[in-house]
Amino acid sequence: MSVAAKRNTAVKLVGIVVVMASLSFAAVPFYDWFCRVTGYGGQTNTAEAQASDVILDQTMSVRFDANVERDMPWSFKPMQREMTVRLGETGLAFYEATNLSDKPIAGTASFNVAPYSSGSYFTKIACFCFEMQVLQPGESVQMPVTFYVAPEIIDDAEAKYVNQITLSYTFHKTDLPEEVTQLDTGAALAETTVN
Repeated sequence: MSVAAKRNTAVKLVGIVVVMASLSFAAVPFYDWFCRVTGYGGQTNTAEAQASDVILDQTMSVRFDANVERDMPWSFKPMQREMTVRLGETGLAFYEATNLSDKPIAGTASFNVAPYSSGSYFTKIACFCFEMQVLQPGESVQMPVTFYVAPEIIDDAEAKYVNQITLSYTFHKTDLPEEVTQLDTGAALAETTVN
């Protein structure tokens, strides 16, 4: 194989690697957009308005689930395990998180909805998900989720047979904001100086 052919092959291989790396970086935002548009993967909608304009007599059972990632020193649980709402009716549920450690811990919640076919009809009006929560040692906080199940679910060939939706949150440990880290370091220095 000539030097020119080897060089040509090397350039093509580098080009393939660059294209694959570019596609991998674009995959996450594209997948997120795709899930929001289609409801695939249990992705929910976010309401533009405060509530549904239509409320039906048909009801839906909504089950609440809570988890924390491994090694996260928080207790996290729903304040209610289940509730029944009419389609289009605004529901309000609470989750409670407690920092079980002796230092400030930051966390961010991700969520999913099951079954997947109901994801695009489960509409959140207000939610703590994807917003960083910082809890001080021993601190507990109750976090609300305001939602409704869109009445259009009854027109969906697959989702109309769903009679229970599960909303599940998982808290993941995140890096503390710099201002909290500085406050914590300052408090530790002040305590060392006093002792």
